[in-house]
Amino acid sequence: MRKSRFTEAQIIGMLKEQPGLPTAELCRKHGVSPATFYKLKAKYGGMDLSDAKRLKQLEDENAKLKRLLADAMLDNVVLKDLLGKP
Repeated sequence: MRKSRFTEAQIIGMLKEQPGLPTAELCRKHGVSPATFYKLKAKYGGMDLSDAKRLKQLEDENAKLKRLLADAMLDNVVLKDLLGKP
């Protein structure tokens, strides 16, 4: 997955500027497309920096748990194959 060029703090700062500027001008100023701006607004809109950091932490934890579950399911399939049970 591609790493964002903006940190959470920069994104939240950009979104907080939005009420004073038209969206097109804000996008041009920061070098993002309007589609990217609206995607970031949907994800980070209304958040503080601490909320964004907590979201990132939860996403990382969720990814780790998904990997653990996939490994456990794979082990389960291998054991069933070894025992010969369908």
